[in-house]
Amino acid sequence: MHNPIELATRVGEELKSRRLLLSVAESCTGGGICHAITEIPGSSEWFDCGFITYSNSSKTEILDIPAALLAQHGAVSEEIAAAMAESAVSSSEAHVGISTTGIAGPTGAVPGKPVGTICFGWRVGGITHTERKVFSGDRKAVREQTVNYALQKLLMYVQEL
Repeated sequence: MHNPIELATRVGEELKSRRLLLSVAESCTGGGICHAITEIPGSSEWFDCGFITYSNSSKTEILDIPAALLAQHGAVSEEIAAAMAESAVSSSEAHVGISTTGIAGPTGAVPGKPVGTICFGWRVGGITHTERKVFSGDRKAVREQTVNYALQKLLMYVQEL
């Protein structure tokens, strides 16, 4: 497993070299991505802001995610992850957005969405990418894997620009 601060440093180098700003919309990671980013001196050069929208109402009120979309797909869905990443960009000065929404556990599983189910969104280069993963382990392990995976994929998408 990669160190999230090292991953965030690499993401920052890539964003800075392209003069791009990042914003983050987190649910299940509760600010873990933003924490890794802001551990890095100088991250203000490439990090604009973070939104922690844990409840459905905060997703609606802060990120303007339509309540009907939440009702249709549930908060843990690629559709909501996409909307979160897109809103992180449109609600900020950022060019690039990332989002996480999922079930870190130990409870919260629903049919078809076991504990460890995480949906990701990345908004890079005007394109929104999403992915659903199921991680194993306890709550802490699921959240750590989520932060690392989110940053690894962001690094890949930014490098492809």
